[in-house]
Amino acid sequence: MAFENPTRERIKEILLAANTIAVVGLSEDPSKTSHMVSEAMQKKGYRIIPVNPNAESVLGEKSYPSLKDIPEPVDIVNVFRRPEHTPPIAEDAVAIGAKVLWLQLGIANDETARIAQEGGLEVIMDRCIKVEDSILLPEGKRQG
Repeated sequence: MAFENPTRERIKEILLAANTIAVVGLSEDPSKTSHMVSEAMQKKGYRIIPVNPNAESVLGEKSYPSLKDIPEPVDIVNVFRRPEHTPPIAEDAVAIGAKVLWLQLGIANDETARIAQEGGLEVIMDRCIKVEDSILLPEGKRQG
């Protein structure tokens, strides 16, 4: 069976329910897409947790070397890594009890989706979280 992203209505529910987003591959470089997207989400009220083994902090938040090092619950794991690097990230997302694995625009991997879904996570692939949030919650009002 081919992978299908959740409906737009379900994605809206996911975004409304989410508070904490761990961002794998979040760059310290403000010109990088991962930085721009995460900064926009942070400004909309989401708590961003950087996952970057080469950074001490990004966007004013402590950075962690891996998902398993984060000491608090995570709602969404947002991934900015090449598709071939995503299966172990899915395994870690399952291990930490995240609710959603979100692969950014241009990133899709069927094995990653299978690992996450079998571990009980909802999966969104090849979509930009910032774009979805802007379309589905244009007023910027968040509950949670």
